[in-house]
Amino acid sequence: MPQVVVGVGEGLGGLGALHRAAAEARLRRVGLCAVLAWQAPDGGPGSRTSCGVPVSALCRSAAADRLREVLAAAFGAGTPAVTVTGLTVRGTAGAALVDVARDPDDLLVVGSGPRGPLRRLLRPSVTRYVLAHAACPVLTVPPSPLRAEYEAAHRRNSWRLPLDARELT
Repeated sequence: MPQVVVGVGEGLGGLGALHRAAAEARLRRVGLCAVLAWQAPDGGPGSRTSCGVPVSALCRSAAADRLREVLAAAFGAGTPAVTVTGLTVRGTAGAALVDVARDPDDLLVVGSGPRGPLRRLLRPSVTRYVLAHAACPVLTVPPSPLRAEYEAAHRRNSWRLPLDARELT
C-alpha cells in the first residue's frame, strides 16, 4: 500500500519536511510514516552494558521518545488529518529511509538545506544518499527563508557582535 515516508531529524528543516509530508499524504489520501533513524554510541554493536542495562535498549527507547516529542511539537494537540505512523530504525538515516520507502508508489520526503564544506566532510548528506538510492519519487523540501536569518542572528549572538540597524529593515 502506498505511503508518504518522511525523515524526522533535528532542527527546523525536519519540521518543514514533516509538515510538507503531511500535506502530500492528505492530497494523495495515504498514510504518513515518520522515520527516525538511530545508532548505538560509537557505531558499535550496542552489546555493551552499563549497570546491567543494554545500551541498545536505552538508545531505542530514547529514539522512540524523541520521535514522540517531534510529532507532538509538529502537530500539537491537533491531528494532521492523516494516519501517522512513527517508526524508529537502527541504522544510518539515508539507508533507513530507502529501506522503509521501497515501494515504487511511495513518496519519500526529506529536508534539504545549505551545508558548508566542513559539515560535508564530517557528516554525509542524507538527501544525496536518498536521491541516489531510492526506488520511489523523492521530494526534497528546502529550508525556510527565515532559517538563514535565524542562523545569522545566532552567529552574531554567539560572537557577541553588535546589532546592525540595517538588518532591521
